[in-house]
Amino acid sequence: MLQSSHQKTILKRRMDRESITLSWRRGPIIRVVMILISMGWISVWLLKPTQLWTRKWKAAEKCASTTVFGYNGLDFAVYTFPLILVAILGLVYIKLKPDEARNRRGKSSTSALSNPLIVNSYVGVLTGIEILAILLFFLFLAWTFYAHISTDFKKMTPNKLFKLNKWQFKLFRMATRSGLLAEACLALLLLPILRGLTITRLLGIHFEASVRYHIWLATSMIVFAALHGGGTLFIWGEKKHISDEIWKWQKKGRIYLAGEIAFVTALVIWITSLPQVRRRRFEIFYYTHHLYIVFLIFFLFHTGDRHFYMVFPGVFLFGIDKLLRMMQSRPISCILSAKVFPSKAVELILPKDPRLKYTPTSIIFMKIPIISKFQWHPFSITSSSKVDDSTMSVIIKCEGWWTNSLYNIICAQLDLDANIKPCIPVAIEGPYGPPSPNFLRYDSMLLIAGGIGITPFLSMLQGIASIQNSGSNKFPSRVKLIYVIKKCQDICLLTPVCPLLMEQNIDQLHLNLEVFVTQEAHSDATVRELLTEFSQVRIVNFDSKCSRDAAYGPDRIIWMAVITASSSILFIVFLTFFNQIYLNPDQKSSEAKKPSTVTDLLLICSFILSITCSILASLVVRMKTLKKEPTPFSVKQGTKHSSEASTEPEEHKIHFTGRPSFQEIFDKYSEDTRGSSVGVFVCGSESMKESVASCCMLNSQDFMKCAAQKRKPFFSFHSLNFTL
Repeated sequence: MLQSSHQKTILKRRMDRESITLSWRRGPIIRVVMILISMGWISVWLLKPTQLWTRKWKAAEKCASTTVFGYNGLDFAVYTFPLILVAILGLVYIKLKPDEARNRRGKSSTSALSNPLIVNSYVGVLTGIEILAILLFFLFLAWTFYAHISTDFKKMTPNKLFKLNKWQFKLFRMATRSGLLAEACLALLLLPILRGLTITRLLGIHFEASVRYHIWLATSMIVFAALHGGGTLFIWGEKKHISDEIWKWQKKGRIYLAGEIAFVTALVIWITSLPQVRRRRFEIFYYTHHLYIVFLIFFLFHTGDRHFYMVFPGVFLFGIDKLLRMMQSRPISCILSAKVFPSKAVELILPKDPRLKYTPTSIIFMKIPIISKFQWHPFSITSSSKVDDSTMSVIIKCEGWWTNSLYNIICAQLDLDANIKPCIPVAIEGPYGPPSPNFLRYDSMLLIAGGIGITPFLSMLQGIASIQNSGSNKFPSRVKLIYVIKKCQDICLLTPVCPLLMEQNIDQLHLNLEVFVTQEAHSDATVRELLTEFSQVRIVNFDSKCSRDAAYGPDRIIWMAVITASSSILFIVFLTFFNQIYLNPDQKSSEAKKPSTVTDLLLICSFILSITCSILASLVVRMKTLKKEPTPFSVKQGTKHSSEASTEPEEHKIHFTGRPSFQEIFDKYSEDTRGSSVGVFVCGSESMKESVASCCMLNSQDFMKCAAQKRKPFFSFHSLNFTL
């Protein structure tokens, strides 16, 4: 019996080793395939403006029209499916990729490009890779515009409808082709804000960082759409046709009125997304953003299905991602307990499935129905799944309407006599984060936080401590934390890592804390004394009878790949079926009488049915899994972190001299970390990020000068966001 058990253990270990070896072998193959498919999809965009492509494509569509799939199948296969396939293969690649952090790295060409090259208050911090990507994208837009315009001008003929002269015709064609540039921006617009099916994870880009790419693409799209619409309206006005054309809903071709509705809708979304509106009136920003459904439908009516297939990959993946997120946020969970800090911040303790693992710097989206039934808000997770198996926590600074409502609800429970307070339901979506903790690849780390920006670093420090306790040596040997706060009481946000700060093992991890207080007079208090004074939090334990469900996280990666693939197949099946029944392509005279909106509506119906069927199947499987494997949880009483019994290491310092001089900090840290690779992580205000980025840029130049002597450390810049 014992021998049989021993043999099974040996066999299992051997199978695990073979599985890891097979994963390492398959990973590079999948990566090469993804690169080739992506290059092919990009090549289609580059060739599309040429006359050669136009001739060949018309012939290909003519041949495809005789098949059961029609031209729709060809358009979907060439324009849409390649990017969907990249997303599917990307999920498989992430699954096969080992969870372990990458090997340590020093200075390389890739790391040099990922450091800041431009620091500006208008555009923010731009790395070399971002600048290269922006240049290539605008070169592509310039090529697309030039290729179309040059062809239009060569074939310039008088317009019979408007009777345009030469300059009017040129302006009209330029306005028309500007619409194609807006279309190119729309093709990429939704990709950066995917959460579960995100392609940016393959590039190592955090979700909160990729949101700004979404903003840039949206702004570019609005500009090109304004040129498209404004130029067209100008020509109509010149020829006194504006009142006739502006209300036209053509049966065939491009529908002018649909384009106008789409543009006005996009403009409303863009205006309400400006920082001045989003930060002061988040509710307006949130609700108007859901007008994207109206925008996409009328964009389809305006451009027609052939153009829509070019932007369909992002729409298709976003639709699946959205429904998966809606399914993930159910069933409703509850808040186990809350800690109220002196700085008007609260820490929420939430239940999670012990099998749910996440990496440091991950975020979750939360909805609390008693505050708002529709609003979701993102927060950085401050706990580590390697430390807490059954719970996770977030710290929230209460400043806006939603967070102040939460703060008032929790504080109201402090005055009640009952030990267990009423239940507070909460819907949780996520966590979303990098596939692996890449910060572990550095020899040393410099963490710079401002105010509530400390939250991502709390999970990082706990993750490092967990790895240290496990006996592994794959963690940075030196960590320096710079914490900039307005008042002394804000230091209470360090409470979750007090044991790590005060009881660190110097032999393994050298952790140094420097606190800068900017709005209070000088004091003789030490870091330990301030932590002792302000770490006495008030704790509220809530009833959990309203829900016995924990946060289960996103669906399994392979299952998401299956859902995406099945949705693609179902879409083409439904579309073929509808086209055969309603459009009757065998009868050309009947087809000619069908309005173009019928074809567009069939595409919409096929899309809705395909993703609905796949999501319903996934929902059934998920509910059965939850019933078979329920995850009970118990309310853990909150514990107060105290530093009274600890002795403060001499390295920890506090300054009351105003804002820190980051260049002096970098210079001193360079002396302490000679010849090593240093990861610089900053989370705070935009001005703080720009200052730190400037120091990184300057020190990178010094590194290049001293590279031969290896005297200078190489600083790699990383910007984190505690909110979106």
